[in-house]
Amino acid sequence: MATCPECDAEIEVDEFDVDKGDLISCPDCGSNLEVTSIAPVELESVEDDEDDDDDDDDDEDGDEEELDDVDELDDDDDTTGEDFD
Repeated sequence: MATCPECDAEIEVDEFDVDKGDLISCPDCGSNLEVTSIAPVELESVEDDEDDDDDDDDDEDGDEEELDDVDELDDDDDTTGEDFD
């Protein structure tokens, strides 16, 4: 048995059926939980927002580099003002 850290519900988890780091869902409140210990079984809430923030940080860094590359291309372009129909 383990306790949901979000709603304090008792969750039946067999320590032989889970490994440390496994993700499970609380049947009462639906929270995503990570197995942090197997003897005894302990659970911690998994916050999806942290994962999303990490992904956003990576995207922002990549976007900045792409913008720098575009600026460099514009500086080298001598065809400014010409019409290409």
